[in-house]
Amino acid sequence: MMAIILIVAYFLAMIVIGWWAERNQERSTAGYYLAGRGLGATALFFALFGTNCSPFVLMGIPGQSYHDGLGILSLNAPIVALVIPLSFWLVGRPARSMGGRLSAISPAELYAKRLDSKAVGWTLLIAFTVFTVPYMVTGIQGCGIALTRQFDGAIDASTGAALTLAVALGYTLLGGMRATAWTNVVQGALFLAVIVLVAVALFTEFGGVRAAFERLQAERPDLTVMDRTHPRFAPRAFASYELAITLTVVCFPHMLVRLMAAKDERTLRTSCRLYPIALALLWPSAVLTGVFGALLLPGLEGRASDGIFPAMVARVLGADWSVLGTLAVLAAAMSTLDAQLLTMGSMVSRDLGTSTRAIHAERLFLCGVAAAVFGLYLVVEQLQVSIFELGQFCFSGYATLFPTIVLGLVWRRFTGAAAVASILGGVLTLMAFQWGGLPAGGWLPVAPGLLVASVLAVAVSLVTRPPAESRVREAFGS
Repeated sequence: MMAIILIVAYFLAMIVIGWWAERNQERSTAGYYLAGRGLGATALFFALFGTNCSPFVLMGIPGQSYHDGLGILSLNAPIVALVIPLSFWLVGRPARSMGGRLSAISPAELYAKRLDSKAVGWTLLIAFTVFTVPYMVTGIQGCGIALTRQFDGAIDASTGAALTLAVALGYTLLGGMRATAWTNVVQGALFLAVIVLVAVALFTEFGGVRAAFERLQAERPDLTVMDRTHPRFAPRAFASYELAITLTVVCFPHMLVRLMAAKDERTLRTSCRLYPIALALLWPSAVLTGVFGALLLPGLEGRASDGIFPAMVARVLGADWSVLGTLAVLAAAMSTLDAQLLTMGSMVSRDLGTSTRAIHAERLFLCGVAAAVFGLYLVVEQLQVSIFELGQFCFSGYATLFPTIVLGLVWRRFTGAAAVASILGGVLTLMAFQWGGLPAGGWLPVAPGLLVASVLAVAVSLVTRPPAESRVREAFGS
């Protein structure tokens, strides 16, 4: 009964925050989608942190660490904690300034106006949709697993996934960016506190840090080393994955739009400085939960390990506190889902040319996006695709957009034709290597996809006419 009360209370709290945000937000398109370009340091930091930390972190990373060991930490943590905040600053600062000068609301609209090309807006919109919808599926996958485990199957996974999606949709429709930013404050603090608590309790379970690692070395030495013969840790595959993680986050449209909503450069700088500290607490805790879960709860095969985080919460904190794990997963999922839903709404509003009067039509479209996400979720469940695998595909796709995202902000000579060629060439190359059977020589498909996208971005820019100088000066402010 306590679990039901706490979960219902959490859902109601999110709706109340959405209602509060709706009553206090600026009554304009920029107010709804960008919080009036006025997110302060606390809201912006948690918006970035919460949005980036989906169930891929709380469930996918522990689930993969359960099988592959401590090597998963080196696969992700240094890049995530150090390089990604730097990319937020290098991309976020010009994106925020340029978005304001061009009165752009969505990421796709920003690049369409910067390059004076509707084709760029449409191409980005399609690419963002192709990779965002599956990524949203990983969120509700995690929630479905957590809720069905919490209630011993009384709630099936699909019902739990649908419930979570509906609540996230509800408060997003109510309060827009302001609602999603302030719910992210609550959500980010919640899931960070829970996963760190689990890591600390886990070492207490073993009698201390030293005793825990001694037992790990004695019983599962394979989890303490990085086996370079393992396909995931082979040098080229490892480098490919590092490349994808390095470049992908700043290409998330739902991260770009939050960077565009920063109040000022000082606010953005503060958020970038806090980010590594939070990640240094989060990612090692996620990896350790999976690794030591292999000792305490052995025998999970395949995607069954995606449930190791909530299982470990119950194991080390006790059954009475297992609801904390469920709440943490819900918080991580919804802090990403709400941003993705809102960004999809902003893009259809601006890039498909719907009238600013048609806010009800845009909200209906968001409902349609949610329905599409749930439909794809049902397909993914039939195919038994893990959260880690699905997330890795989405990250690879976003990474192929990196040349357009960066060059559009820093290179005055970059052209609309080059952006379209880079996006299409990169994505098609990725898919050809992913599903077409083309040999990648040990590299993951993201590597050739990014290479083609980069070459096309530069080469086509050099042989096509640049945007009008007046538009370039307007975009860059000089």
